[in-house]
Amino acid sequence: MASTADEDLTTADAAAPAPTPTPATDTPADTSAPAPGRGPARSRTLLLAVGLVLAALNLRPAITSLGALMKEVKAGLGMSGTLAGLLTSVPTLCFAVFGLAAPRLARRWGPAPVVCAGMAFIATGLALRPFAGGVPAFLALSALALAGIAVSNVLMPVVVKRWFPDRVGPMTGLYSMALSGGAGVAGAATVPLTHAMGSTWKSGLALWAVLAAAASLTWLAISARGRAEGEAAPAAGAARETSGRSITRSTTAWALAIFFGLQATGAYIVMGWLPVIFRDAGVSASTAGLLAATTMVVGVPIAFLLPRLAARLPHQGILAVALALFGLAGYAGLWLAPKGGAWVWVVLLGVSNSAFPLALTMIGMRARTGAGMVRLSAFAQSIGYLISIPGPLLVGWLNDRTGGWNWPIALMAALMVPQIVTGVLAGRNRTVEDEL
Repeated sequence: MASTADEDLTTADAAAPAPTPTPATDTPADTSAPAPGRGPARSRTLLLAVGLVLAALNLRPAITSLGALMKEVKAGLGMSGTLAGLLTSVPTLCFAVFGLAAPRLARRWGPAPVVCAGMAFIATGLALRPFAGGVPAFLALSALALAGIAVSNVLMPVVVKRWFPDRVGPMTGLYSMALSGGAGVAGAATVPLTHAMGSTWKSGLALWAVLAAAASLTWLAISARGRAEGEAAPAAGAARETSGRSITRSTTAWALAIFFGLQATGAYIVMGWLPVIFRDAGVSASTAGLLAATTMVVGVPIAFLLPRLAARLPHQGILAVALALFGLAGYAGLWLAPKGGAWVWVVLLGVSNSAFPLALTMIGMRARTGAGMVRLSAFAQSIGYLISIPGPLLVGWLNDRTGGWNWPIALMAALMVPQIVTGVLAGRNRTVEDEL
């Protein structure tokens, strides 16, 4: 997997932005970026901003809407807890596998057409999966939607740096907030909307295809406008800016990959299983969905502020420790009084799950060059998502075997310890280029 990532990322340099003097925020001007102040350029910038937000809004509803209706889906499809755990692991598997294809696809077709295709895959998968009939078809169509999410997820930073080279920080913050907001809204609104329509869980899951269809049409317009304006694809012979040595030789790259994987494990367990934990504790379905959504909504302002704070610190390990302590407190409360203090626990867990924007920020800070950042990002995310695959599956298996949630919650809390260790290692002030 690591060698594949290295091969893909050297070819992905063509789709990557120019070298960044300060990886955290600054990116030199790109000739393909729209120049502000001109009428056509201003309208194109607005279209791109709308497309960026719409794409980000679609990167989590396929997952969080399923979590809100998991009990109904399990009953409707006749799934065991272990199989439902497998279903919650599918997103991370797809992110790891299909995300590796994104750089090559972008090099061949350009980022905008690939994001457009990704949004179309999401819309198709979400619209068809509830009505396909049977667990295999449901899983296959879920994988189709998640493949679209995976390639779009990887290319969003490329889109930001390519078309907003002088506004990387604000646009990254906007993208992160839209991603968290989309996750939260889907988790909170799926059950009430299903009831309001007088529909079954099938319609409740399928309705999010409408949002993805709107995003695909927007990116179709962006792609068509780029072709009409004769936008050139990046040169295939872009210079390699990092050593030819494998990135697997970097201890910082491994620390980031493991940290990314552990925070993703916690996030997808929470997205997939937290509503079920609350419902088994006696909370209504709509309230359980709202509680789960709160963990994501809490992260919206944090996703905007945390990268700026991290960039000002010489060592980001202290932030990794602080976020993990919030998670430990949340899991302790979930163990002791899941229903009584539910709103407190979800806020604590929402703060803890903000480790995701911290991981992305550290990826940018641990590389000096654009090519180095792309290599590190793909390695950390692909390996990280592979690491996170067993977590949701283990939670479902432990719940089946024990008939309760004490052992699954203990597992979630235990994972905070290695997350602290790797977060401290990843937060050290060094770059992968120096280690290679």
